[in-house]
This record gives sequence, structure tokens and C-alpha cells, in this order.
Amino acid sequence: MKVLHVITGLGAGGAEQQLRLLVRHLPGTHDVVTLTNPGQVAQGLLQDGVRVAHLGMAGNRDGRALPRLTRLIRGGRYDVVHTHLYRACLYGRIAARMAGVRAVVATEHSLGTAQIEGRPLTSGVRALYLAGERLGRATVAVSPAVAERLHRWGVAPHRVHVVPNGVDVAAFAFDPAARAATRHELGLPAGAFVLGGVGRLVPGKRFDVLIAALRDLPHDVHLLLVGTGPEEESLRQAARRAGVHDRVVLAGERPHTAATGTDLPALMSAMDVLASPSVDEAFGLAVVEAQASGLPVVHVSCPALDDLPAGTVAHAVRVPCAPASFVREVRRIRDEPMVPRLPSQAALHYSIARSAVLHRDVYATAMGAPTPGVLT
Repeated sequence: MKVLHVITGLGAGGAEQQLRLLVRHLPGTHDVVTLTNPGQVAQGLLQDGVRVAHLGMAGNRDGRALPRLTRLIRGGRYDVVHTHLYRACLYGRIAARMAGVRAVVATEHSLGTAQIEGRPLTSGVRALYLAGERLGRATVAVSPAVAERLHRWGVAPHRVHVVPNGVDVAAFAFDPAARAATRHELGLPAGAFVLGGVGRLVPGKRFDVLIAALRDLPHDVHLLLVGTGPEEESLRQAARRAGVHDRVVLAGERPHTAATGTDLPALMSAMDVLASPSVDEAFGLAVVEAQASGLPVVHVSCPALDDLPAGTVAHAVRVPCAPASFVREVRRIRDEPMVPRLPSQAALHYSIARSAVLHRDVYATAMGAPTPGVLT
């Protein structure tokens, strides 16, 4: 089977990292095309031996990308085109149908209750999404919560397949040596209690709540944020105003695996608790990765954990999105006796091997299912 993955960008975001991990575990030949930003994940894919093409798309309305993408798909003679993220799903579905590929699968990574990839869920956004969805054969929802949102939008239930994100549990196993080395690299005191956050530095992730909480936490508590985005400078300013800038480390983008340098599993080994203050998540990948690292978790929204049976999740507590809630829980965890950091059953449930098997089933369905003849 020959599959082309089309994605909006290849920076070190959750959907992008998930694509690299998935390709590693799927059989067949997999190529990747990014509309914009061939960043860290593009470099990682190339290291893995995956062919990566960059369309150089200048903006959402750069129509020149569509014929280029169509030619690329037609020339590659792909069995399946798999699209990821809003813009790539729209352009990729159209281009695939124009190139004669009918087995088109799209993964919905980021559909929240009020936004999709930071876009407000206006009637126009919804109409454009649904028009593109009809050109494919299957839509993958990363959680039952996302599937339900798609159903409410009007996507036919038989076209939606729930395939949770996958985690390389072994890669996130707690590593004491990586903990010490990472803390030294970042200038974190060896004895500090490190509160971590992972994700794009955008308003919806609400990392400002963690900075506000840090002001009321003991001075041995430091905040480590992993990610980049438009809120980076405003978060730095908030830390200065709160008088905690000397206890905040912004580590920037980090890959899940790296040939050199510090990767995300090492950064999680350096943490003592992971906090996720976002109120609107489609899955909650960072929380599941923290469960693989054996980290206690304080979160506001995480469909991935909500979907699991009682007793599966270890050391995770759900709180309101307020600084006082995080202050209370971080103090509690800090004062509790340390326990061995082992992966939870939640992390094992979301193994990448299981996700890969489910994706293969969706591809098989897409290759055999009828699709309306919208484009020829």
C-alpha cells in the first residue's frame, strides 16, 4: 500500500509528532507533503527515511498550491491520501479527488467545543469543513468526544471512525540520568520541584494560569513550559509582572525523539508534575504522554482520560481552570511522599501499536467503500 500524508505544517506540534510516530508503525510506503513550515518534524521524518515535499503555501488562500498538490498526488500513484489539520484537509481532499484518488482519509486532531486549531467555530468554518468532508471516504476522530462533535455538525456516523492518538510508551519511560542532565542544561536546581506544561503557546492553552499559580507556590517550585507560539512574549511579560520570571523556563519546541539535544521524553523526566490548564481539548496527548512517564497530572480537560474505565488512570486529577486550583493540587503533590514513576494503564491503552492497527482498518474501509462522484 502506498499512502501520501498531507499536513498543514511540520513544526513540533502534537498532530505533527503523531504523524511521524504513526508512519514509523504502519506497513507500506508513506510519503509526506507539508503545505507550510517544514520544521523539526520534517527533519525527523527525513532522518527516518520518509520522503517529504514542501508546497511553500503562502497563506490560506494561496490557490497555486492546489494544482501543485494535484500533480504530486497524480504522479505518486497513491492508494490512499491521508490528510491532517484543517487547511490540509480542505486542500488535500480536493486535490486527491481531482487526481483520481478516491480513498481519502482525514484525521480530525483539533476539533474542540468552541474552536478548531484556534479558529472560532463560525458557520462559515463549519460549512467549509463539511463541504470538504464530503469529498473523502472516512474521517478519523481522535476521541469519542470529537466523534460526537462531528456527528452534531452533520457528518454521517458511518463515515466517522474513532482512532485514538498513540503513544510510544517505552520512549517516555522515566529516565533518572536524563532528568539530571536536562535540569542541568536548563539551569533548573537539582532539588527544585518542577511544574511542567506542554503545548503550543496560544491563548487557548491557558498557560497564563500556571504563571499566576506560580506566584502563590513555594519558591522551590519552578515552571517549565515546552512549546512555542504567539503567546511566548506575553507569557514572559506575565512572569515578570508576577515576580516569578527567575522561576520560569521556556524550553521552546522539542521533538519526541532527537538524534542530538534534549527531546520531550527527557523534559518530562525532568518534571515532577504535568499541568494542563486548557479548557477545550480534542484528545489531550500531553496528558497521556505524562501518564507514560509516570508523572502526576493536574488537568482541566482531557477527553482521552474521560473515555477510560475507572481505575485505569493513575495520579491524575481534574480541576477548574483557576490558579487557586493548581496551587492547591501542586502543593498537595509536592508534599506527598515520592512514588516510583511507572507508566499507567491509561498510557498502555493508548499505545501507538494499537493506533496503527486501527488506522490500517480505516484505510481498508476507505479503499473499499463507495464514495459519491462529486469530482471527476
